[in-house]
Parts: sequence; structure tokens; C-alpha cells
Amino acid sequence: MMDFDKYKGLEFSLPGEIRNVQELLFKKHINYIVKNSPYYRRTLSGLDAERITLDDLSALPFTDKSAFEKYNEELLAVPMTEIRDIVLSSGTTGKPTRIMYTENDLKRLAYNEEISFAGCGLSQEDIVLLTCTMDRCFVAGLAYFLGIRALGAAAIRNGLSSFASHLEIIQRMDPTAIVGVPSFLHKLGQFLKVQGMDPAKTAVNKLICIGEPIRDRNLSLLKMGQYLEDEWGAKVYSTYASSETITTFCECTAQKGGHLHPELAIVEVVDDEGRSLPPGEAGEVVVTTLSVEGMPLLRFRTGDVSFLADGPCECGRYSRRLGPILGRKKQMIKYRGTTLYPQAVYAVLDEIPEVSEYYIEVRNDFDLSDVLSVHVSVTNGSSPAGIIDRLQARLRVSPEVVISTEEEIKKQMLTGRSRKINRFIDRRNN
Repeated sequence: MMDFDKYKGLEFSLPGEIRNVQELLFKKHINYIVKNSPYYRRTLSGLDAERITLDDLSALPFTDKSAFEKYNEELLAVPMTEIRDIVLSSGTTGKPTRIMYTENDLKRLAYNEEISFAGCGLSQEDIVLLTCTMDRCFVAGLAYFLGIRALGAAAIRNGLSSFASHLEIIQRMDPTAIVGVPSFLHKLGQFLKVQGMDPAKTAVNKLICIGEPIRDRNLSLLKMGQYLEDEWGAKVYSTYASSETITTFCECTAQKGGHLHPELAIVEVVDDEGRSLPPGEAGEVVVTTLSVEGMPLLRFRTGDVSFLADGPCECGRYSRRLGPILGRKKQMIKYRGTTLYPQAVYAVLDEIPEVSEYYIEVRNDFDLSDVLSVHVSVTNGSSPAGIIDRLQARLRVSPEVVISTEEEIKKQMLTGRSRKINRFIDRRNN
């Protein structure tokens, strides 16, 4: 079982030292998966594991998300008697799949969240309100709880409760930080104001944002991120994670991208042909997990689009950073000669105060262009024309805008097939 604490602070080491540690851990990883994982023993058949180095990484095969559906049992590298927790992925782009963690994997998860939270300034002095669930085989709430516990801070596990319940918690327990989805935290802030409480006058001084981006390609705050900082009078920090990789990339106090923990994962960004891209160029995020026992992964294609940033960070770390998630490869929209991701549409709609809820729908067209429609609920009798003008000004496209009631919008967003709110409805036949 790995002693993770001996690597604590590795991110502050010089790049050469970081690479030396990664080289050692990568060699152990390759030998482990070839020996213990039926899936990799088959797919890496004929590979001389003893001679593989980091320089060979880009020549090794990718692991696709579909492998979790097709070869789930083969990806398990330990006997079931060593499994301590079973997670189901959220099924955002496919059916939920099993991801199984050993005791060591859970300790790794706690360590990952501990150093991530510490990086954005949380300490044992903090009281942290968790607004994400720990039940229904979901990993996020468990991960954040384990991390807060390892950090020595106090956790309030209020989960997916009502705004009124969170208001009572904030009044009674004075949390100094909240972990939650940005759009939810924005609505919570609005609810507090309606109830006569100014969010900026509470004890909350940090918002750890999960599930939705709060920064743009230039690392500047999106409107939603700005809303949160202004509303709560708090600093906002973005995180990125996936159930499969058991790894989180969280912003530090410099807020210049999510730091990669080099002792836990090797991260690449690749183009459509699978070629590694240099820092600054956007492509698909690919993760090779290190020191995972249950379901270790080699070059796992996350389907998420982002970019790497390197060079020393203002916080003193030398580890690379991952930029905001710009979109998902499967969700890329080709509309009238323009390529865009749903997040770009969301960012515009979030800037329109009259829009209370929304989702977007995409269909196929015969001329190789997608058909894009934006469904919104509005206040103050706003017209589609004004919304179309805002979209055109920012995105250079004018999609159909459909006005519906908030109840109708939410019915489409919460279908019951996924635990997550779904603002992207893809009706394309590909």
C-alpha cells in the first residue's frame, strides 16, 4: 500500500525532480497493469513492460470510456474481496458503469482531495458545507468528505437539500466554505437575499465549484463565476474530476488552472488523431492514473476538451495545470459553419438576468449542419429576439429560441436517467 504522504509537496519541486518521480511511478504502474489487469494483459500483449519509459507513453494504446461498458470485469485488477466501495458513473454520455475502489484507492482519493483543498487555501480552521450527495453510488460527496476529513477541517454533509435547509445550516453553523455546483450556489445566494440574508455578510469566504466551468479560455471568470464572487463576497475556485480516474485537479490561490498532482496521474492533451499537443493547445484530456489498485488506467480518454499550462505558478508550484473544461468532444456542435460547445451558449444565457432556466437541443440536418434550438424560461416577459441578439453578438450564430415555462424546462432537464442536471439534449443520430 502506497505511502502517499511521502510525496506531499512534490508539486513545489523542480520539473526534473517531478519527472524522475513520475518515471518511477509510471514504471511501477505499467508492470502492475500487465501483471494484474486482464484487460491490459490482453491489450498490451507482447509489450516488454520492463523497458517502457515515459518517453514511450504516446505510443501506447488509449483506453476509451466504452471499455468500462464492454470490459468492466476485465478492468478489475484485484479480487472482489479487496473491493471496499463500488461507484456508478453518472451516465452523462452513456449508461452508468461500475468503478470499484480498494482501501488503498479510497486513501488515495482522500489524499487527492486533501492536497487539492489545501492548494486553494482551505485548512483545519475551516467549516465546509457540502451540497453534493454521498448516496446513490455517487463518488463526489464521498470524495470531498474524505478530503475535508483528511485536511482536519469540519464537514457539514447537508447534501442535495432544499435552499431553506442550507439557509438554516448557514445561520446556525457559520460555514466558511461551500462545495457545490455554480448554478446551484448562485440560486442559493439569491434565495438567501429573498429571505433577508446578505450572502456577502455570512462567514462564507470560499466557494469550491464543481461540475460546471467558471472560467473561460483565458482563465478569466465567466459571468457565473463573477456573479458568485460579487454575490457571496467570496473567492471562487474551480475543480475538475472524473469517477474513473479517482483524481481531482483544483485551482490554487493563484487561480490559474487546476494543478495536476504528479504523484497521482500523468495528463496529456491530444488532438483528433490522438497526437499529443503542447501546452496552450486545446484537445481531449487523457489521464494515466498512478498508484490505483482496483481499476488502474492507461491513457484514459475522458472525452473532455481543455488545455495544459506549464511553467512555474505564482503559488510556487511547478506542476502543470489543466485549464477550464471547454466542452465535451461528443457535444461539439457544428452550426451553420461555426463550431461551438454547449458551455459557450450557457455562458451567454447566464449573463441574461431575465433567463431563469434553460437547456439546448441539437438535431441533425441534411446539409451536415446541426439544428440548434435554445429553450428558456424568462421573467419580465422577455422576447426571443433579445436573446437571439445576445447569442449572435457573442457566438456569431442565431439559433432558434423557444420560450417555455420554468416547469417545462426543468421537466426536460431532470429526466431521471442521470443524477446530474442535463442542459444538453442531443437528438443527433450519431
